[in-house]
Amino acid sequence: MEIRQATVGDVAVPRSAGWVLSVCEAAREAGGSWRSASPPLRTSDRQGPAVDPVRAAEEAARRARGKVRRYCAANRLNRLGTLTYRGEGCHDRLILRGHVAVFFRRLRDGIGRGPFAYLWTAEWHKTGHGLHVHFAVGEYVRRGLIDEAWGHGFVHIKLLGDLPVGTGTVGQARKAAGYLSKYVGKAFAEDGRIPGLHRYEIAQGFEPVKVEVWGRTRGDAVREACRLMGGEVPSTVWTSEEVEGWKAPPAVWVQWPG
Repeated sequence: MEIRQATVGDVAVPRSAGWVLSVCEAAREAGGSWRSASPPLRTSDRQGPAVDPVRAAEEAARRARGKVRRYCAANRLNRLGTLTYRGEGCHDRLILRGHVAVFFRRLRDGIGRGPFAYLWTAEWHKTGHGLHVHFAVGEYVRRGLIDEAWGHGFVHIKLLGDLPVGTGTVGQARKAAGYLSKYVGKAFAEDGRIPGLHRYEIAQGFEPVKVEVWGRTRGDAVREACRLMGGEVPSTVWTSEEVEGWKAPPAVWVQWPG
């Protein structure tokens, strides 16, 4: 994901103590935290095993859920589908990965309009019948084409509904992201993960851009984020003050309707 330099107004500013928010205009959200003039070493910068593996896994899962949410919202992935296997199913993640790659390649060829955005993740059946796939796309795809492209079993796909009147494609995509994030979170809790395999996959070339903004106070940074969003007022504002026992630097997350 591309990240541009922090600004105040239209002027780039040096990274100094203050609030830094990453604004993802396409996903209509922003989030960030207070940063000192010399940011502390991140977990990803340290060498060796994590000091607290459980917390490290929770933080990795949180970051993954955020990426899933932004990708789905930015690309308006509002159609949620499931691919399952017939018979005893598939119990090998590498085999499944190959099948899914062929599936999306066939979809792309069948649609005939070149690459398109999608996201998928896998989940183990509760009944022991192997793996199945959850995916999201942002455009209508003929059901017959989906069945033909998969060819290993059964397919289900739907445009997400049951949302408040006036909910747009961004809101629908956020609901799809909510479902997919649950499955991604479960993947972080599973044992026996194969090194090098991601817990979810996306179509390359559709990653949303984030722009960093800076403010001396939280309010300043949020107002600058709102300026980038055309002066719109956020529909949701969350701060770390709402979490009892918060141990990380003070944080804020805002979301605009869509």
